[in-house]
Amino acid sequence: MTARALRKRCLAKPGATEEFPFGEATSVFKVAGKMFALSSLESKPLRVSLKCEPNLGEALRANSAVQPGYHLNKRHWITVTLDGSLPDAMVFDLIEDSYDLVVAGLPARERAATGRPAMTS
Repeated sequence: MTARALRKRCLAKPGATEEFPFGEATSVFKVAGKMFALSSLESKPLRVSLKCEPNLGEALRANSAVQPGYHLNKRHWITVTLDGSLPDAMVFDLIEDSYDLVVAGLPARERAATGRPAMTS
């Protein structure tokens, strides 16, 4: 996966924005002001940090391309090295999951603005 494809996929999410709070080299992708992906798009190899369900994150770490989140909560974030060892479709699914986890935690009004369904109990 290329940096361009990663950026395009993140920005395709409803309400997604790209910000640079850590300097111009680090892209932070947010929805409603909450981060769902973080990447230094110029790094070699390319890496992306994503929010992840704790049990899934633990299982994914069996693959050497998936590590605990770099400088993030290790229980809820993973850092994926995009070296081709994981299929792009899987990385796209992880981006989708990260976005959905963040949106699920938003207040109802902000969640509705993304077009995602309201959470039910």
